[in-house]
Amino acid sequence: MNIKTVGVVGAGSMGGGIANLAAINGYNVILRDISDEYLQRALNNMDKFMTKSVERGKMTPEQKTEALARIHTTTNLEDMKDADIVIEAVIEDLDLKREVFSQLDEIVREGVILATNTSSMSITLIAESTKRPERVAGMHFFNPAQIMKLVEVVRGYKTSDETVAELKEFSLSLKKEPIEVKKDVPGFIVNRIMTPQFIEAIKLLEEGVASAEDIDKAVTLGLNYPMGPFTLQDYAGVDIGYYVMEYFAKEFNDNKWAPPLLLKQLVRAGRLGKKTGAGFYDYKL
Repeated sequence: MNIKTVGVVGAGSMGGGIANLAAINGYNVILRDISDEYLQRALNNMDKFMTKSVERGKMTPEQKTEALARIHTTTNLEDMKDADIVIEAVIEDLDLKREVFSQLDEIVREGVILATNTSSMSITLIAESTKRPERVAGMHFFNPAQIMKLVEVVRGYKTSDETVAELKEFSLSLKKEPIEVKKDVPGFIVNRIMTPQFIEAIKLLEEGVASAEDIDKAVTLGLNYPMGPFTLQDYAGVDIGYYVMEYFAKEFNDNKWAPPLLLKQLVRAGRLGKKTGAGFYDYKL
């Protein structure tokens, strides 16, 4: 596999982070979103991230300038025609993802891998919206993509061995540690394990067993996790956890996965975490 140009569809926190990661590691990047405003916000976030990296001695000012120069932004999906691999990172909406993949299938060259950064949704269903399901797979990065070491490479029902091998090789070139998820199941590995912990933490809070602060402290000090469940949900996006739980409940046909009422209330109130200035905790924007 000869990858020189990486396409990323979606310039949110994950898509922007993936684009930044690829550029830092020497790849040319085409970053697409639906508005210039979203694209400029992503570039600003990349600039802030790399400025901190320069201050910490992890990269030089010249390397930062070169990385930003490798990123081409666009609102036109047709520009993905020049990509050697495309990673989709739009919101967790299965219909939207299938629509994006159907369009990409007509735009990119034959044989180019189309990967999705979905954290939980069916790779098989997404792949079936294309004429190349053997070249479609999950490539699930973790937030922030520039720092977190793990990538879940997820097989759809028809994903080829060659595609999996190439995505593992590509992950290594990004200085990540890939693991193979051999079956297309909701949530893959990490979210399958983590989501029940989120649900139980929220229930403990709802029942008045302890405060959010003390539950977070119990998990960080008692389980040696780097973040407690409420801090982590606020960081990743309260709405993301909510949608994952709804998807799990539907896919597994089991209400044990259903989002607790408190989580629903936060989403309805627009308290989606750090990105909106409030979630389980309050933040200054």
